[in-house]
Amino acid sequence: MFKKFSPSTEIAGQTPPKSSVQRSIRAAVLQQWKIEAETLEEIWPKKETLVHVKCREHISIYTVQSVPLFFQHFDGPFYPTLRLLHQYPSILPKVGVDRGAIRFLLAGAPMMCPGLTSAGGYLPPSEEALPKGTAVAVHAEGKEHAVGIGITELSTEDMRKLNKDVAVEIVTHLGDDLWALQTL
Repeated sequence: MFKKFSPSTEIAGQTPPKSSVQRSIRAAVLQQWKIEAETLEEIWPKKETLVHVKCREHISIYTVQSVPLFFQHFDGPFYPTLRLLHQYPSILPKVGVDRGAIRFLLAGAPMMCPGLTSAGGYLPPSEEALPKGTAVAVHAEGKEHAVGIGITELSTEDMRKLNKDVAVEIVTHLGDDLWALQTL
């Protein structure tokens, strides 16, 4: 999604949304992420104005004080930026890939089921199973912080059963052009 993202050519405009829209975004983020209202208040204080940065290919990046906090594709779920995820690692559910999948992940390739179900991979236990279409933080074996953010293409139970096909579609990863942006 952010492989060849250049702010000078990709950004179509920046506008602050109305306060009612900001309230609906705040409610959607609280519902979609595993986050408390107090934590969201630390990240995005109510007194701070959110800025909607409209980009090409229907990508919306939301910033506070020119710092990108989260983004959205079309009307899909809100994804935190990797920098935000590194500051608050518990806001998304965690999945892990083995060492063999790291180089593919850093190239932006989708993560396949065997990379998540092998000895070095990690999927949440059955009682915390994730449904299809859930935003997840993708961790690499032996690394502390997330190296990517993706959306599940299968439920975690189906990943274990099938053990083939695409498991997680990567939307942003370490080293892509969104990661390179400190401010907008």
